[in-house]
Amino acid sequence: MSQVQHTVTHLAVHKLHRSGDSPASAELREAACRVDDAAVRMVERLCSHYADRSSKGYGRFEEGEAEFPLPRLVREHVVDKGLDFAALSHRMMDALRRCADEEGAEVSGYVVIARIAEGATDCLWIAVVGEAVGSAVTGALDIVDCLHLDFATLPAAGRIDLSGWQRGDERYVSFLKGRGDVAPWFKRFLGCSDVVIALKETKKLVQRLSDFAETQRLEPPARDAMLERAHGYLDELGEAGAPLALDEIARKVWPEQPERLDAALAAGEAPLAGGFVPDRRAIRPLVRFRAAGEQWKLEFDRASLHSGAVHYDRASDTLVLSGLPDYLKRMLQDE
Repeated sequence: MSQVQHTVTHLAVHKLHRSGDSPASAELREAACRVDDAAVRMVERLCSHYADRSSKGYGRFEEGEAEFPLPRLVREHVVDKGLDFAALSHRMMDALRRCADEEGAEVSGYVVIARIAEGATDCLWIAVVGEAVGSAVTGALDIVDCLHLDFATLPAAGRIDLSGWQRGDERYVSFLKGRGDVAPWFKRFLGCSDVVIALKETKKLVQRLSDFAETQRLEPPARDAMLERAHGYLDELGEAGAPLALDEIARKVWPEQPERLDAALAAGEAPLAGGFVPDRRAIRPLVRFRAAGEQWKLEFDRASLHSGAVHYDRASDTLVLSGLPDYLKRMLQDE
């Protein structure tokens, strides 16, 4: 996949803290940040970590700007142009603080708000970033502790495709999801309604898994075992009505090198949306072959190729079926 060129047009960093029963507090920067080399590098790290996380939700703004103010703020900034970026970021922080209070969220970190041109796509990013202690070496070669932004965790982050929003696309808001769901307070802040069509997303996932199995050039037994694990895992989720977390499937399906499958699932022009319950009808191609000709239809399990019940002869381009049931043999003998 080609690398997207990010151009940071506006950037602001504020701080949010809420702990226990105390109300949330916000430390606001008065003006937008200068977009210098350090700022650009920080945003690139944010975008990179966000892209590497496969477990995302997708949707659109909810109706009702009284309860969900972010859509109105975006409109006032982007369309009406009545809010400059600094004022927009302050109003967003106020909405973020109120959502954290109302949901009783435990949250502490820097809030990065950025408007970024990603090629021809105009985007608004919001991310809560925590701190971590690292090590540094002084000019005297002493080792000291130093605090730095910890993009590896990203407890909350969202991206609004402003271009898609103005076009009226079906999905233009994305957000990181953990092993369960996105933090309720942050999803409420985004004012985002999930738009996920389970059958469509399941088919897309099955195709990605099949493509991955092909690109790895696995021996047939290893390939089939991988696809059977995927089918079993997705079937269990579908039967239980449990939503899929994309950051879990790679560990379940390809435990040998989960990061490779995770990257494959995250790649592609049409992103996968986590959080849907797999459609059990759509996962059958993982373990079954189905085909039709002008005068025949055929369906059989992938495992039958290894048991000998079905044999494909490449040289003669024929498919041989063994162990036919008696009723079928009688029907054939009558012809």
